[in-house]
Amino acid sequence: MIKTIMPITAIIGLRFMGLFIVLPVLSVYALGLKGSNEFLVGVTIGGYALTQMLLQVPFGMLSDKIGRKITITIGLIIFIIGSIICGFSTDIYTLMFGRFVQGAGAIGAVATAMISDMVKEEVRAKAMAIMGGSIAASFALSMMIGPLVGGYWGVDKLFFLVAIFSVLAIIVLFTKVQNPPKIAHSYDNSERRLLEILANKDLMKMNITNMLQKGMMTLAFLIIPILMSKEFGWEKKDLWMVYMPAMVFGILAMGPSAIIGEKRHKAKEMLMLGIILFAISYAIMGYAHSATVFIVGVVVFFIGFNMHEPLMQSMASKYPRIHQKGTALGIFNSFGYIGTFIGGVFGGYFLQNYGMQEIAIVIIIVAFMWLFLVASITNPRINKNLYLSFGNINLNKAQDLHDIDGVIEWYKNESESILIIKYNSLDTNKEEIENFLH
Repeated sequence: MIKTIMPITAIIGLRFMGLFIVLPVLSVYALGLKGSNEFLVGVTIGGYALTQMLLQVPFGMLSDKIGRKITITIGLIIFIIGSIICGFSTDIYTLMFGRFVQGAGAIGAVATAMISDMVKEEVRAKAMAIMGGSIAASFALSMMIGPLVGGYWGVDKLFFLVAIFSVLAIIVLFTKVQNPPKIAHSYDNSERRLLEILANKDLMKMNITNMLQKGMMTLAFLIIPILMSKEFGWEKKDLWMVYMPAMVFGILAMGPSAIIGEKRHKAKEMLMLGIILFAISYAIMGYAHSATVFIVGVVVFFIGFNMHEPLMQSMASKYPRIHQKGTALGIFNSFGYIGTFIGGVFGGYFLQNYGMQEIAIVIIIVAFMWLFLVASITNPRINKNLYLSFGNINLNKAQDLHDIDGVIEWYKNESESILIIKYNSLDTNKEEIENFLH
């Protein structure tokens, strides 16, 4: 499993480093461009998320039809073009346009779907945790490299570095990543799948959770550098000292969260604990009167954020059927990018017209309602997967598997000659299914 997913996680890591590396200093840099103000800076920071939001689902659906590799390549090329535009921008509106183009390379859901294609559901949580680890590592490196390169050589140079990362990702994609298995299923491939996915209550709750989590992340990246520089007098090149301890504690929290959430079936509880930490962190940052207290709030925020990361994608991937994964994860990521855009715009508007205390109050109220939403999500642990070799069963009987109460779906991995049956363990069991197929 490790050998299979490591090249994909490397691509994801490079892609996220391209997004993260500018975030620690982007708001301060953008505020100094011609025609800029706090609101436009917020739109610029969240701007890539608007096009990501619009294109995640089309990219996910496209990957279901033409393949993951081709779709990822298209997205990376678009991202490279947007990065170059950002690098040459001299005013806020050109930078904003470049960020919109960057976002049009909406491959996040496609990469996640590719991992889901290539690993069994029972070890998918571990795969997603490894992916989350690569994102966290990219984040940690970005928190050091971004402020240093941006502070000494200019933030514009960071965008050219981002373009280079994307070129490396394309090289890894075609030299190291295996082709996903060929999957055959009995479902209708009509566009009704979109309505079916949107009607799934648990998926929708996870979508909203992703939206709120990403919104709070973008808001944090907007306010942290601005307040640290304006209120506490820190330089851009020194901001890594704020982010680095936050990421160390965040990474330490990620492992226990994944183990407790997946192994002990407490994913909802871990998500709820993360939400509580979000509320506490914004309360601390909102009412901090010293840099030290403010940094404590930043640390608490990233502990909560990293507790969510290994669980979010894994949980979202368990609810859709096999033929819906690309589309479902596209919708999931679209909601995340809606949150990213709203977080930037909301933060910029409130920071310009109100203040950090008002932001903290709104976040605490939102977090309180969010807790009730997550508490109502169905735990997917009752669903099991059975893997049967074609040679050991009567494959012709597979067409009638839905006659068994509790069978959720079945599909064929034709590359490995395996029939996969997902079933509700409360309604049926392994022995009943195997006996039916013999």
